[in-house]
Amino acid sequence: MNRIATVVVLLLLLVLPLLTGGTYYTNLASQILIAAIFAMSLNLLVGYAGLTSLGHAGYLGLAAYISSWLMVKLGWSHASSAAMAIIATTVIAGIFGLIALRATGISFLMITLAFGQILWGLAYRWASVTGGDNGISGLTRPRPFGLDLEEANNFYYCSLAVFVLVWIAIAILVRSPFGATIRGTKDQPRRMSALGFNVWLIRWITFTACGFFASIGGIMYVYYHQFISPHSLSLANSAEMLLMVIAGGAGTLMGPVIGAALVMLLKNVASQYVDHWVTLLGLVFIFIVMFIPGGIVAGFERLKNALSASK
Repeated sequence: MNRIATVVVLLLLLVLPLLTGGTYYTNLASQILIAAIFAMSLNLLVGYAGLTSLGHAGYLGLAAYISSWLMVKLGWSHASSAAMAIIATTVIAGIFGLIALRATGISFLMITLAFGQILWGLAYRWASVTGGDNGISGLTRPRPFGLDLEEANNFYYCSLAVFVLVWIAIAILVRSPFGATIRGTKDQPRRMSALGFNVWLIRWITFTACGFFASIGGIMYVYYHQFISPHSLSLANSAEMLLMVIAGGAGTLMGPVIGAALVMLLKNVASQYVDHWVTLLGLVFIFIVMFIPGGIVAGFERLKNALSASK
């Protein structure tokens, strides 16, 4: 996406609450931005490093549960509990990466799936800490700089600010020389190793960064819902995030954002008119895989190039 298009999109996002005319679509926009943060973090692993994960919802749950438990059980402030949750989740992601990155391909996928299921099981069974199936409730939203985030528009702009910061950070990362080495480990791992690059270390740093950015999304997720339950760590949630990345376009900056918007709109809007919205989502995904390989962003680029060539 060029700079002019980026500015136009940003301006539209800034005026979106004025265009929606109600809190429902403003809240939906907040959910899309939070989902986009998760999708962008997973895209680091799937799209740039070429490592498909089915345990990404585990980072959401870890950050959300740690933050919620510190606030509700120990009375920590929003800032200190959020900081501790992000640090702890990032450290746990790094530790898990030491195990998961001993494998690649299907083996890596299965290890991440097992990781997610272990965390889901702990959240469901360790009721004395997590509240079990009832989850943890009674949470409040912070008031940064005196801004009341209970108001839909204020929370939307806070979500937008966090989203933009995460997007910029990931954009800088993937466009940096280190980002080039990440893509190199995906395309030519043996050649990268022969050139003297530590492929395992590059993947481990990427894996840990993925957990860091996902933990930020987890904090925003629990602030929005003011509740966290084991469902947030479920396999279905991880698969939904992976679907966002693939549908929008893995290995692109805007692909996960577009994919997040598509999935969340189908989930929240189409479900009001279609009983089996999951089936509709499946049909849309099949259509993208069959007719728009590479995702929506790649399809749009091919269409733009075809139109330019025909002139």
